[in-house]
Amino acid sequence: MFKVAVIGASGLLGRAIVGELTRQPDWQLVQTTFSRPVGQSVTLDIRDADAVARFVDRERPDAIVIAAAERRPDVCEHDPALARALNVDAVRAIASATQRHDAWVLSISTDYVFDGTQPPYRYDATPSPINAYGRSKLEGEQALAESTDLGCVLRLPLLFGPIVDWRESAVTSLVPAIAASARTASSEAKAAVMDAWAIRYPTYTPDVAVVVRQLLEWHARDEAVCGTVQWSGDEPMTKYDIARHLASALQIDAQLTPQHTPTDATPRPHNCHLDSTRLETLGIGRRTPFDTAIRDVLAQFPWRG
Repeated sequence: MFKVAVIGASGLLGRAIVGELTRQPDWQLVQTTFSRPVGQSVTLDIRDADAVARFVDRERPDAIVIAAAERRPDVCEHDPALARALNVDAVRAIASATQRHDAWVLSISTDYVFDGTQPPYRYDATPSPINAYGRSKLEGEQALAESTDLGCVLRLPLLFGPIVDWRESAVTSLVPAIAASARTASSEAKAAVMDAWAIRYPTYTPDVAVVVRQLLEWHARDEAVCGTVQWSGDEPMTKYDIARHLASALQIDAQLTPQHTPTDATPRPHNCHLDSTRLETLGIGRRTPFDTAIRDVLAQFPWRG
């Protein structure tokens, strides 16, 4: 029986990974959560290295997927200690614990390890993060490499997928402002200003879950993929573009104004397009068109503003 532990099973990506892996009839799945228990999950604070070690020694998984992280750039900028605890120290603790049991560890990283000036970025391109979030995730990649010989980093861009709250993704978090711009159209009209500078590649979490499952299948065949791999959607969009697609899917006559210069307090890269060739060469990957995916998301969590 192939045993997989998913760390951070209640988050946006963690839920998608669990949903994909539970369909594997010959696999045993262990889920951990911190603040939002789901199903038969185990409560685990990954900032507690001793608790992590006890969990790994008790469960002895064949593989661990680390989907827990602090992924909000503004939070990382203002609380670097929290960012380091979750994105660096926890990765090191998990990888060190699994090294004793020869388990394969998959850690999720980000396109923000790059500065966004020379896309597309290969998996072996030199990172140069420009904000605290990117720096913490890069240090987490290094911590994994230093702590285990059976580690793999999967870099991902902007994620969206089935949600429990509009704010879970920077994609769906735009919906309230889009809807509000339509509601005021007949009176004191106020358009929603949307960033039209930074180019993102929104990537559907169920597609990422397929990538994770396929990577796990390689390990289950004793052909573990190690080092760094990357996966990304292939449709470049600014937040303004994303908002237009959302408005169309919601059938809302939204008033949107593009903002062509960066305005975020925390610096963001311009274009960190990730090259996915290494995984594609292995026959790994799936991409759902954005419009198809976002309509599915909105159908599961309809707007009731």
